[in-house]
Amino acid sequence: MIVMGIESSCDETSVSIVAENKTILSLCTVSDLVEHRKYGGVVPEIAARNHLEHITDLVSLALFEANLDLERVDAFAVTAGPGLIGGLIVGVMTAKALASAMKKPCIAVNHLEAHVLTIRLVEDIDFPYISLLISGGHCQFLEVLGVGKYRKLGGTIDDALGETFDKVAKMLNLSYPGGPAIEKLAAFGDKYAYDFPKPLLKEKSCDFSFAGLKTAIKRTVDKLEDVEREKADICASFQRTVVQILQEKIKHAVRVSRVQNNRAFVVSGGVASNLYIRQELDETLKSLNFQLYTPPLSLCTDNAAMVAWTGVERFRLGLVDELSFAPKPRWPLDIYLS
Repeated sequence: MIVMGIESSCDETSVSIVAENKTILSLCTVSDLVEHRKYGGVVPEIAARNHLEHITDLVSLALFEANLDLERVDAFAVTAGPGLIGGLIVGVMTAKALASAMKKPCIAVNHLEAHVLTIRLVEDIDFPYISLLISGGHCQFLEVLGVGKYRKLGGTIDDALGETFDKVAKMLNLSYPGGPAIEKLAAFGDKYAYDFPKPLLKEKSCDFSFAGLKTAIKRTVDKLEDVEREKADICASFQRTVVQILQEKIKHAVRVSRVQNNRAFVVSGGVASNLYIRQELDETLKSLNFQLYTPPLSLCTDNAAMVAWTGVERFRLGLVDELSFAPKPRWPLDIYLS
């Protein structure tokens, strides 16, 4: 089985072809980061126009790199939500047109499900497992019981973690996106220089709140006479605070989860590419007798390989969609199972 995946939910336009045997035959991505950087974030209209400009060429390039004709593709999977509606429409209409023209199945993929299932593309992990999704727009704990079967243990009540990194970076006049810029500068700082608050840390829940942390850093920055000299220390202290929050919440998630027979814990999403966070969470999970699994860095951020793989997972279970499906800017993953 061979599936083409299309991703256009935010600022990356991506097309990938993945085989059922877990071979990524091609992965072609165009990021419009430079155009959005001057605005300090993604501008939806610019993103949608760029998706429209790149999508057709990327389909052709993905087929060329996979050395395949379109006829060899068995199904088309596309991110149908959540995301920016303009970009979603471009991807969904492209996938529908290809599926209709080739008379092949089309699969509407939840972007969050794609992140959560990515690990099964690169590792042999059986269901069920516990997952922490930390990205630019999402932050939540899930019990992954099977394809299309998820139970939410908790999530952010305000900002997502990736969004928090972006906002803190903006306070410090660092480049967008904030995650890589903060991680790079933090390597030169003292992580004990500042003791920032850790909202909801003592609450016996799997919920997060990062708004208070963001506000505390803003107040700290506003009081400093020479912010430039303190940037590295602020970044390092911020990262340490984030890790402490994640560590405590992971401990609670492990305690309350009904998934105990499989000692696999998956961390995915863009923030999972932060090596400092990976290393610290790995130590925490080892102490809990769990093994940390994270996708390779190239598959942490938005990409079409994870969409294609989710298409493989759903297609072999017969979970395909009518071409009448509509893109959804909001699409909670936990609605699948209460």
